[in-house]
Parts: sequence; structure tokens; C-alpha cells
Amino acid sequence: MRIIALLAAVSVVIYATPVRSFHEPGTSPCSGCHLSDSQPEEPGSPDNPSMLKRQTASDVCLSCHATDNGAVFAHDVRHPAPERGGGNFIYLLEDNLNDTRNGESRGNWIPGDAAGHNINAPEHGLRTDATLITSPGGDYPSHLMSCTSCHDPHGNDNFRMLRGAGAVDDNGFTFAYKAPVADGISLTISPESNANHTAYRSGMSEWCANCHGDFHNTSYPGVRKHPTGVKLGVAVASAYNAYNGSADPHGGMQSVAYLAQVPFEDPGPSHTISSTAGPSASSKVMCLSCHRAHASSAPDAGRWDFNVTFLDDDARESGSQPLANPYGAGQRSLCNKCHIKDDGDSRLVVSPE
Repeated sequence: MRIIALLAAVSVVIYATPVRSFHEPGTSPCSGCHLSDSQPEEPGSPDNPSMLKRQTASDVCLSCHATDNGAVFAHDVRHPAPERGGGNFIYLLEDNLNDTRNGESRGNWIPGDAAGHNINAPEHGLRTDATLITSPGGDYPSHLMSCTSCHDPHGNDNFRMLRGAGAVDDNGFTFAYKAPVADGISLTISPESNANHTAYRSGMSEWCANCHGDFHNTSYPGVRKHPTGVKLGVAVASAYNAYNGSADPHGGMQSVAYLAQVPFEDPGPSHTISSTAGPSASSKVMCLSCHRAHASSAPDAGRWDFNVTFLDDDARESGSQPLANPYGAGQRSLCNKCHIKDDGDSRLVVSPE
């Protein structure tokens, strides 16, 4: 068993190191992303002061990370790549995300702009947000949104090379909060599962507040705010651990209660990328307990569609890609993982008249 474990650890290092080393300062080949002095300054030197090889920074990132090295942009909206935690930008191309009643009617469509972070990558069909001028609950300009708004392309020691406190672009926007602490799964081997998932440790909600701070402000009007960055407490942690789906809402066990679609934050040594245990009272709810960082095929980058009662109904009205249903037929919203509200509920069966 020790030999097998050692081989597994070595394989992770072999796969992970090339991606990290490519972005390491002083070691990365600049020519991987930038034109050299001997090459023509295309596309469009006046609009390309960084001499990028693609139209935008996000196009450069996706040239390596679209279908490989994380696979964050699938070939098409109906065939997403295996999930590795962040979500998939392909859903920004969906024509409709509305799975509520009459959501298929054209006048009721929710366009893909609502699927998540609208990065500007025209070579991949992606444009800046057509609706929002700034980040919801904040003031980050939508037209500046790119992969490098969040990730440092030249590398750092943070989780997923996320930017820390300080300046994040040449336009003067700064982050007030440092990068979160987490352990991520390999971007090239096995996809996300209940036994192979990001182990979030601390600071994620605070980091999201760099651009969405008003959602964390209790005095901000017009928004119903779910608590974030706070301890679950005994009652919620117990509910999470007991919940085993709508058909068995109290039959779960803490040792196997972890659900990748509803992650939590915990700095404890037992909370690892392979742990299957549910939370303790001191574990925390965070922004990514309910949202994907990139995008999903639900409005607001939801890990599940917040607007449908039963997960079976996801994608039926809109024709979009259905999100994974971890518990099977008749499953209600995954809000129930922490807030068991479906006791005694079942899908109504209407007899023919």
C-alpha cells in the first residue's frame, strides 16, 4: 500500500509541475504567451501593448486551458469537460438558462451572460458582460474582466495562482483581501468527486469580496444576503452530515457526508482533497459553497439551479446542459444539504382525469 501511495504522489507531481513551472517567474518561456521582437506585432499593435500572441489575455489563457490543463472551456455547451472545481466558461455561450415555468418562451430567456464571469475572449466567442457595467455588489469594471483579473499569469505561490492584496491590473484596481488558502486537485488527472475535490481552508469569501463586497455588507439595500465566512454551528453541521438526499434526509453519516456540489471551508488537517467527511460546527460556509468560480449552466454560476424545485427539472425548459444530480430522481434543491426543509415532501403525482 505504501508503494502504491508513493507512486500516486509522484504521478501528481509529474503532472502538476509542468503547469506550475511554465508560469514560474524567471523560468517560464515568455514566447509561450508573448510575441518576440522579431515577430510582427499582431493582432493590432496599438491594442496590444503587452505583445500578446492572441487578441486578449483570456484568449492566451484559453489557448492552453480551454480543453487541456483544467479544461475550463468545453467544445460545446452540451458536452462539457469533466469538472475540476472552477466550472466551465462554455456556458456563457448558452442562449437560455431559464428553467422556471415558461422559461422556454423567448421573452423569458436568461442569456448565457448570467452563467458566470464574462471574460473577454473573442477568439472563443466570449465578450464582456452585455448587461452589467461593474461586478455585482462591487465596482470592478466589466469590460476589464479577464482570466488575469483573478489569476496571476506570471505565477505566484497562491492557490491556483490567484492574485493577492494589492494592484491587479494597469488600470489602478486593487484587491483589499489576500488570496484564499486551499488545496486543489490535479488539473489533468481525475475530475472532481466526493473523494477528489478542492479542500477549501480559509479566506475564500473575503477574497470574493474584493469585487463583490456589497454582498457582504449587512447595510447594503435590495439584496438578500446569505451568511458567508461564518461558522456553520452545531445545527447546520449536523443537518449537512445527516442529509442523504430528499428520499433519505436524516440517514447520512458524518464520515461520508461530504458533497462536492456543496463544499465548505475548514483549515483542519483532516480536511483534504480526498476526505469524504462532512463538516464540524467550526467549518465555514463560503461563496463557493453555492457558486462556481468560473461559470455553470445555471444563472449566477450556481452549483445547482436555484430557481427549480426539483433537480430533475434542470434544463427541461431551457434545453441547457443539466447539472449533476447527486441523489437521483425526486431530489429537491441542494439548499437542503444545510437546511433540511424537504421533510415529507415528494413529487406530486397527478392522476389523469
